[in-house]
Amino acid sequence: MTTENFDLLVVGGGKAGKSLAMDLAAAGQRVAMVERGMIGGTCINVACIPTKTLVNSARLLALTRRAAEFGIDATASPAINLELLRTHKEDVVGTMVAGQRKSFLASGMELVIGEAHFAGPRTIEVTDDAGTHRTLSGTNVVVNTGMVPRVPDIAGLLAATPLTSTSILALTELPESIIILGGGYIGCEFASMLAIMGVAVTIIQRGKALLPREDADVSAAVTAALEADGVNVRLGVSAESVSRSNGTVRVSLSDGSTAEAAQILVALGREPVTAGLGLELAGVELTEQGLVQVDEFLRTRAPGVWAAGDVAGTPQFTHASWNDYRILKANLAAASETERRSTRDRLIPYAVFTTPELGRVGLSETEARAAGHDIRVARMSVSSIPRARTVGHLDGIWKAVVERGTDQILGVSLLGHESSEVIAVVQMAMLGKLPYQRLRDAVITHPTTAEGLQLLFSDAFMEP
Repeated sequence: MTTENFDLLVVGGGKAGKSLAMDLAAAGQRVAMVERGMIGGTCINVACIPTKTLVNSARLLALTRRAAEFGIDATASPAINLELLRTHKEDVVGTMVAGQRKSFLASGMELVIGEAHFAGPRTIEVTDDAGTHRTLSGTNVVVNTGMVPRVPDIAGLLAATPLTSTSILALTELPESIIILGGGYIGCEFASMLAIMGVAVTIIQRGKALLPREDADVSAAVTAALEADGVNVRLGVSAESVSRSNGTVRVSLSDGSTAEAAQILVALGREPVTAGLGLELAGVELTEQGLVQVDEFLRTRAPGVWAAGDVAGTPQFTHASWNDYRILKANLAAASETERRSTRDRLIPYAVFTTPELGRVGLSETEARAAGHDIRVARMSVSSIPRARTVGHLDGIWKAVVERGTDQILGVSLLGHESSEVIAVVQMAMLGKLPYQRLRDAVITHPTTAEGLQLLFSDAFMEP
């Protein structure tokens, strides 16, 4: 079989890979990208875009129910129309996927839809959607295959046909009730959304708190918000076995109790898409978790082979993968080691789109103390922010961690309305190494949510 040679060969069309492929193809390089069929990657098709579209609909439903509070006479009882909701979600996703395909073609890269596996160093064999077998090689190869939901080995779980964060997006009707295994970001987001939509939700969390990366007070505030929406939160227990009978899922728990619902959603993490790729034939090594092993420059042990995004151990956020693309582009063009860009010390924010939502950047209080920092902590209720009053979203807490002596902001946790937007303001201050007083004393538009940062860092809420 004739080998087709490319300057760049990308395996998997995630954010980093597709961005790099389009960029270098537009610059005149010969580029091929192999994708199994999810044009645009996980984010657009089954993650960020569809789920946040649904979150927005849930929030609109919740706000409509409160219309009278805002002086609006809305006598009809609002409810989710799942057919209209699904049409709206698919329109958003479909429009973005079509735009991606158009951008791919316009860049000049070759998009190959099919299954790929490595046949040797920097060489893959692929069977495309027409059944044609091809052998492709690249001067540089990027592995960007991402992750998929993990379904753990719990007795009876597979036989109970559980939903995952991917398959739940294809539901044709809302269940009356659902059990969610896992209280991390995905579990909490779906719990919040589904509860607002009228589903009776139970979260089963093995740990002692939801969102275990967060400080205890922040986690408790998230838990309180979920419980206020009717979510039954079960902490410190795990699923021992699962069964389904007569339309009911029954979960036996580690404390001897049981939970029952019409459906079950598994939100217990994700696993890398590396099995069956033949990476060992390319000289690529994996970590114990099955991730592609890379150095700080995103290089694998195999010359000319790179990896990016979730599969390379990058934090599982699209914006982190986008930064990987920038690092890869710089490093492929670097003439020497001193010109290479590193993944070390990146300040990567994130948001959890519960209602209210959580924005995080930098260290938590727990992490800062564990690292040995001498800190001051600022805390306040979102109800103190004038904007929160005008929009009627008073739930949540804001928290900041500042290094004593240098006055540098080490991290911020913002739980409340529009926190995913405000967190970028703090991130910019941290990147600029501004002391917290610069945010406290800045002239920020009134009344906006970001104005709350002036209050957070004021003497009223900052520890002495």
